[in-house]
Amino acid sequence: MVPDISTGSRTYGLLAYLYGPGRRDEHTDPHLVAAWMPELAPDPGRDPTATLKQLTDRLDLPVLALPKDRRPAQHVWHCPVRTAPGDRHLTDAEWAEVARRIVHATGIAEEGDDKACRWIAVRHADDHIHIVATLKREDGRSPRRHQDGIRAQAECRRIEKEWGLQILNEGDHTAAQRPTSAERAKAERTGRAEPPRETLREHVRQALAGAADEDEFFRRLTEAGLRLDKRLAPSGDVLGYKVALPGDRNRDGEPIWFPGSRLAPDLSLPKIRQRLAAGPPEDEPTSTTGPAPRSGRPASARRDATHVAEQAVTVLTGDDDAAGAAQLVGIGELFDAVAQTAPASTRKELAEAARAFERATRSHIRAEHADHRALRSAARGIVRAGNALGKGEDGGATAMLLSTMVLVTIAAIRWHSARGHAQQAAAARQAAQHLRAAYRSAAATPMKEMREQGRRLPTPVRDRYAHTVEAALPGQASHILREPGWDALAATLSQAERAGHDPDALLQQAIESRELETADSATDVLVWRLRRIGKLPATADLSRTRAHQRTPAPPRASKPQAAEPTVRNDTNSSRRSGPRR
Repeated sequence: MVPDISTGSRTYGLLAYLYGPGRRDEHTDPHLVAAWMPELAPDPGRDPTATLKQLTDRLDLPVLALPKDRRPAQHVWHCPVRTAPGDRHLTDAEWAEVARRIVHATGIAEEGDDKACRWIAVRHADDHIHIVATLKREDGRSPRRHQDGIRAQAECRRIEKEWGLQILNEGDHTAAQRPTSAERAKAERTGRAEPPRETLREHVRQALAGAADEDEFFRRLTEAGLRLDKRLAPSGDVLGYKVALPGDRNRDGEPIWFPGSRLAPDLSLPKIRQRLAAGPPEDEPTSTTGPAPRSGRPASARRDATHVAEQAVTVLTGDDDAAGAAQLVGIGELFDAVAQTAPASTRKELAEAARAFERATRSHIRAEHADHRALRSAARGIVRAGNALGKGEDGGATAMLLSTMVLVTIAAIRWHSARGHAQQAAAARQAAQHLRAAYRSAAATPMKEMREQGRRLPTPVRDRYAHTVEAALPGQASHILREPGWDALAATLSQAERAGHDPDALLQQAIESRELETADSATDVLVWRLRRIGKLPATADLSRTRAHQRTPAPPRASKPQAAEPTVRNDTNSSRRSGPRR
């Protein structure tokens, strides 16, 4: 059950909407289910002689009785209350009880107070009511409604438990402010896909992703096409900022500005400065995967980010809460960077994943911001490298990164769940769903090519690699060998052997990097991990499959090397140099 409190200035306008047909004729049988004094509240929905003007006048009477200078500018209190999808439909009597409990809990009209505010509850759909009140009591005083939203939420949780409804997650007051009903109505009226608040929040987060300093952050905002207004001190120092969408204006034709703090708690300028204070990310992340692939910088940046993301998983499974909270902030920036540079085939799902994970980046645990510098550097590298093409090496490297990000998101779910952060864990689960869809799209072509290559391998060679898997993962081998990705894993081991690696040692190194139990597909994870640590191309080499089988395999090392060999990222070459220094 979800309450959503807002305030306004026009009682008649709100009632006209509640008793009207709705924007898509979705309102059916609008009528009162409860009121401060039912005998004094005319119901235009059921009484043909009652009018909206009469109901408005009755509600507004305590406000209009005051001198004009004492009337509140925003005197209308509005609280829709909606049941969760799948809940049973409540009766009118039950909704009346909900309304009475909400106005009591919020201080609008406490039980037994005959001087309380006037209020009504209108029902025009099966799954929700609208509570409307005017914010002056009968004695002319204002109601004590401090933290009314929090109290309404708490009362809804009690009702859910008592009535057997779905029990929704408790909030911790770190969520971003949702668009008001007026903002949603205006967006629909003006043909926008979403309220400006949502669009601006996404643009600001993307501008912050990997930004080296405040100046770069502000520059990115203007490059994104946003209006930007800085609040300056007499000394010229920036004290704050606000943004607006071009064309989004109020009735007076002025831009509608949103300070960063109204977009999200962590987007105020002081919070942004805390994030930047750990030091700027390096212009180019130190490569952990050897030379950049010849196909270009996007693939290289994604490989670098994959390594950093794997390290984040390790931190999230540890006991350092401050370090874990910092990793979540950095992961959020990585989401924003990947979403804005994603190929068209995955852009929508990744944008939704980034929006969902945004909620998982904030909790009451204070982050040690220095701990997320590596993730911010990875995000910066992705943004600077530009948009990925979604095919060839770019497509494979994108799939490689997304596969790892799914594991990171699962680690985030576990981290939040262990600390009782229900809303953040739910947000991370939602992000994981979108990530999996994006991964399936990104991985379809490269995995298909690798599976084709693996199926072409001679049976003795496939059997040899099967024994390698059985020796490395005796408890999981039977499952792995039955997975659809087994052919791709065999192809990857073949490419690794041609590049001069010992398949047994390389597979063992990949397994030791991270457990596989949380993976949707252990073979997919191993394929991308092997290709990253072995510096193999992110695509298959179909042309050399049979040629490899006609030549002797290179000698194997007796044990894993301390440092990985540097391999040219060229599918037509198998030369290698000595260990990296």
